[in-house]
This record gives sequence, C-alpha cells and structure tokens, in this order.
Amino acid sequence: MPEFTVAEAEVGLPIEQFLCQRIPAAPDSYLRQLLKKGKIRTAARQFSEGDSVAADDLILLPDSRRLLELLANRQILPPKVDILHETREILIVNKPARLAVHNGKGHERDNLTDRVGSFLAGRGDRYQVAPIHRLDLETSGPVIFGKGKNSCSVLGKLFMQGEITKIYQALVAGKTMGRGTLLSNIPAKGKLKEAETSYRTVNSNETASLLEIDLHTGRQHQIRRQLADAGHPLFGDHRYRGPCPGKLSRLFLHCHRLAFIDPFSKQQIDIVCPLPGDLTRFLPQVGIEQ
Repeated sequence: MPEFTVAEAEVGLPIEQFLCQRIPAAPDSYLRQLLKKGKIRTAARQFSEGDSVAADDLILLPDSRRLLELLANRQILPPKVDILHETREILIVNKPARLAVHNGKGHERDNLTDRVGSFLAGRGDRYQVAPIHRLDLETSGPVIFGKGKNSCSVLGKLFMQGEITKIYQALVAGKTMGRGTLLSNIPAKGKLKEAETSYRTVNSNETASLLEIDLHTGRQHQIRRQLADAGHPLFGDHRYRGPCPGKLSRLFLHCHRLAFIDPFSKQQIDIVCPLPGDLTRFLPQVGIEQ
C-alpha cells in the first residue's frame, strides 16, 4: 500500500494540494474522486475535501494499479503550473500558498521559479524566465514572470514605477466599515519607510471583515503589519497575533487581481484570480459571505 509521511514544510496544507505535490502525474479529478470515496486516510481518520494534513501524518493510499502507475511517472513529468495568462513576453501563473517564489533556505528543492522553469523546459522552450515580483510564502495568487532578459527588464521597470495594480483579499479580525487608508512608517531594510494601504470592506460582522486591499507601496509584510497596528490582524497570522482557528490552515491573504498595460502589445491585461477553496470554505466559519 503506498504511503506518505507529512514533512515539516507540508504541515497545514489542504489534502488536495498535498496530493497534487506528491503525485504530480495524477489528474485533479482523479484525486478528488479518491477523496470523495474515502480512499485517502491515516490509521485514525479519513480525509475529505478541504481537510488539512498534520505533522507526522502517515497518509495511506489505495493499492490500485492506476495509482501505482501515476506514482511511477512522477519523476519524468514536468511539475504542474497553473497558467493564468501567457504571451510571447509574459507568463502569469497562480502561486499556491506555502510555495516560495524563489530558491532560498528551506525551498531549494521546490519553489515556483524552478517549477515554471521545469515546466517550460518540458515543453521545449529554451529561454530563461524570472519573476517580476514576489508573494509571501503563505500568500496565494498570480505572479508575473518575464520571458528572457529584455522582457524581465521592461516588466521590472513597469513594476518599480507602480504601473502594475495588485489587489488583495484578506480576512481580518473585528468589524470594519466602508473604505479607508492606512498611512504609517514601518521598518524596511533597517530604516523606517512610509507605507500606504487602501482598503474596501466587502462584508463584515462583529467577528470578522473580508477586505479588498490596494497597496500603494511595497514594504515587506505591509498589509499584515498595518492592519494589525490598526487593531484588525489577519486571520491565520501567528506573527502579528491574528486569530488562528484550527480550521484555517494558513494566513488568510490572497492576491485577487493583477491589472496593467502590456508594455509590448499595449493591450490591457486584467487577471482576476478567485479565492482558493481552502479560504472560501473557511468564510462560513465566521459568518462571512463572499
């Protein structure tokens, strides 16, 4: 019987994402069927869609011929990449939570940049790609990659000039109303730098508020820090003392929309990336509708 032990970096992943990473050759529909039929389990419990894996879980899989074939193919297939938009110069992909954008300590073997590079190499593309911006480890949503040095340079300038709109969705503690702007100085590279964040309340009650957030500056942890300082920390944010209920496996922060003018074709690009399933399923727990 095939089995997997959950690694430290995988703790808290939705079972669907865990299986996709461990069995990249398996179609999503096949994995969902296994979950619906109760075929994925530990010795103590059976997994359903939306459940999260825990530390040291031993995941037991059915002993089927098809699954064994999919497992045997895992080393020769390119990694799965969720492409949201592609042109000759630009590639925009959907980053899942808990996957780092760059190669770094603890993420040498698996990160978004390496996945994209392997995917493109697998289909025969020879050019180099690089991300134009980043999302934090636990933040999901679209990331822009440039194809080749010239594309990366042009897109990088566009980003530095603030001509790329990034809209986030976040669930925060407490009730907010209407719209607002947060303006404060926060630490950045050893200095205090001005940070500006605008928000719009999508839905709220006394317990929680679902916000749409527009960053006017790009300081590290800007959204998390400013909202925590305002008395509305994000759900799932251990670092800034946000509520961390057991049914939420990660930070409730998602890049919902990217919009900019393609500097090569001069066409408007407007990518809307809905909340992923793990976050959508959590909203009823705090009485919030999307």
